[in-house]
Amino acid sequence: MPKAYVFTRYGGPGTEALVEQTRPGPGPGQVLVAVRAAGVNPVDWKQRTGYRRPGGPARELPAVFGNEVAGVVEEVGADVSGFAVGDEVFGNPVAGGYATYAVLPVAVTAHKPAALSFVDAAALPVAAATAYDGVRQLDLPSGATVLITGAGGGVGVAAVQIARAYGVRVIGVASDGKKDFVESLGAVHVPSGPGLAERVRAAAPEGVDAVFDLVGDGVLEEVATLLTDRTKLITAGASQEAAERLGGARVARARTAAVLDEVAKLVVDGRLRPFVTQTFPLEGAAEALRTVEDGHARGKIVIEVAI
Repeated sequence: MPKAYVFTRYGGPGTEALVEQTRPGPGPGQVLVAVRAAGVNPVDWKQRTGYRRPGGPARELPAVFGNEVAGVVEEVGADVSGFAVGDEVFGNPVAGGYATYAVLPVAVTAHKPAALSFVDAAALPVAAATAYDGVRQLDLPSGATVLITGAGGGVGVAAVQIARAYGVRVIGVASDGKKDFVESLGAVHVPSGPGLAERVRAAAPEGVDAVFDLVGDGVLEEVATLLTDRTKLITAGASQEAAERLGGARVARARTAAVLDEVAKLVVDGRLRPFVTQTFPLEGAAEALRTVEDGHARGKIVIEVAI
């Protein structure tokens, strides 16, 4: 019997359960995918607590966890072209992806390159795509310097690599325990914590041209002081209101199949590594979520779904 990992009500980990799943069917403009792998992100557990994107609909409960998957097309809905049963794809599911099956809208579904594993492909649609959108939004010339906070997390790891691929110098903020990891990506590491702005000034005495924030709250306010041009301040860690108050903006997500194609190409070309550091079976989804929710995950966590 197909299975899915869900939250039955809003709250803490006690709301989670592995349940039997009725096989869903694709609607117009959608495909049904047999999931091979599902990425785990902080937004997953935040949705369990009631978080939703501004203007986004409330989830119907019980709700399946997960916002990115890779798998094989099992069924094609009406008004769909370019996809067929048996195609290997990856993208953003309509209503969760920690499951045997997931429904994906073709607008945010891309064909998986043969050179890309299902596990690596499942790590791209949220974190790597967010990183790609942010770096493109900043539109920095080669040789410029960007400060990336949260450089050791899923989005940060991708953002560092994508910025470096475009010839941008990166100052990466992360804990001391992630120093070697961040430096291995090609960034100059600066430890997180109180006094961050002064440490950044010491690491980049010529200043920084942009800030890509992935932490939010007080960190965003502190690093904003490093910029003379606040239009080069973007965040995926704070609210739009907080960003605008400081003269910046939220990362403008494209959420298109074209972006997924570009991110996959970066991986195939060797310019971006997904850095999946741990995988868990669907039966271990609770442990996978706790690893991310505890805030100490390095790189990406992925759930593998057995065939």
